[in-house]
Amino acid sequence: MNYNTEISSEGFSIINNVFTENEIENLISLIENKTANNQENYTFRKSQDLFAIRQFHKEIPETLPFIFNKKLQDIVESTFGKGFFITKSIYFDKPEKSNWFVAYHQDLTISVNQKIEAENFENWTVKQNQFAVQPPTEILENNFTIRIHIDKTTKENGALKVINNSHSKGILRIEKLDFEKEKETICEVEKGGIMIMKPLLFHASNKTTNNERRRVIHIEFSKQQLPNGLEWSEKTILN
Repeated sequence: MNYNTEISSEGFSIINNVFTENEIENLISLIENKTANNQENYTFRKSQDLFAIRQFHKEIPETLPFIFNKKLQDIVESTFGKGFFITKSIYFDKPEKSNWFVAYHQDLTISVNQKIEAENFENWTVKQNQFAVQPPTEILENNFTIRIHIDKTTKENGALKVINNSHSKGILRIEKLDFEKEKETICEVEKGGIMIMKPLLFHASNKTTNNERRRVIHIEFSKQQLPNGLEWSEKTILN
């Protein structure tokens, strides 16, 4: 099935039953083995409200065969076509009593390997030895993100909220959105389901209120070459 129409019009799509119980258990096992033995890694971020692994697919590459099962490969290819590669991945673990919340925002930066000045690449930052930059809008418009849900995600444990079709308005300050006229959706996803979204879609998440854990693998994709010798720092081509 092609989900492109919904993603184009709404900015996102929710697809359940992409992963079997067994595939999810294998992912959990690989993640737990890695984190149990390696708490000091600089790509790990740990607080009482959130545990995160940046560069997830590089830190735990053994997960990739389970992530890119036949079902997910078919969804990506039928929806977006061929030639896409991973540009960034993060594992989020929002614990049962987490007060972590995220205000409405767009995902405006990409990770690159070094700082090279290029036209319309702006707002450079460095975090944990990683350069991030806001690229031209058309790069963001052509990328997409897949969020793999390790746990059932509901409005009570911090499911994403989105503003439907907000990705179609380009890069915007949140004050420019008239919330009275916009449609907001809470994106509840079953365990083993995915959410596909566009980076420019406004999204947020609330605090957890039901003492249930929320674990998500967030993977960003592109098929675009960057200019002036700039390279995606986490680029991984899928076989």
